[in-house]
Amino acid sequence: MLDVNNVLAAFSEEHVNRVTGLSVGRLRYWAKTGFFQPSYVEDNPHLPFSRFYSFKDVVALRTLEMLRVQNGVPLQHLRKVAERLSHLKTDLWTKTTLYVANRKVVFSDPVTGKPMEVVSGQYVIEYPLTKAIQETSDSIEAIGKRSPDDVGKVAKVRGINRNAPTISGTRIPVASVQRLHEDGYSVEQIIAEYPDLTEADVHAALRYHERATAA
Repeated sequence: MLDVNNVLAAFSEEHVNRVTGLSVGRLRYWAKTGFFQPSYVEDNPHLPFSRFYSFKDVVALRTLEMLRVQNGVPLQHLRKVAERLSHLKTDLWTKTTLYVANRKVVFSDPVTGKPMEVVSGQYVIEYPLTKAIQETSDSIEAIGKRSPDDVGKVAKVRGINRNAPTISGTRIPVASVQRLHEDGYSVEQIIAEYPDLTEADVHAALRYHERATAA
């Protein structure tokens, strides 16, 4: 990787503008307010070409352009980041891996290794996509699991199969089980059609239908 400290070059404001996309006005404002000063400044700042930026400066400014312009991080927040990480000096914007979360700068805490919002000092919760995928999969699987208390029972649940009687813990109508039985299907064959059912479920459905028609 290129060592920014060993690149000997000086860039004018116009050069920096073309390389980073930051306007000359913005560069001068940052220099005037002390937010980011070029490495080389003539004693008389009113002279033409009185400010020159090092290669390391340009790298830092590209980082700031990404944070401020592309990601909308407020300048006031960047000032606070610079204050909080002032011990890093010129390496702050060039050698530190920074992230953006909710328009705030996050970096990896060297002590804990965890991502931390710089200004508040609060740790950012890491939530890998793979974890979200697995948890979603687990939730879906859990939905398909029946409670042992549901086995061998029939229930009417509002909103399921138009409130028709179903095998408890499933969406399988009692009528569907009864129709297969009337078509000559054995208990084993009914279960083959509906693998979520048990023998107790099939018998419960048939008993329920028998009582309902006898009433």
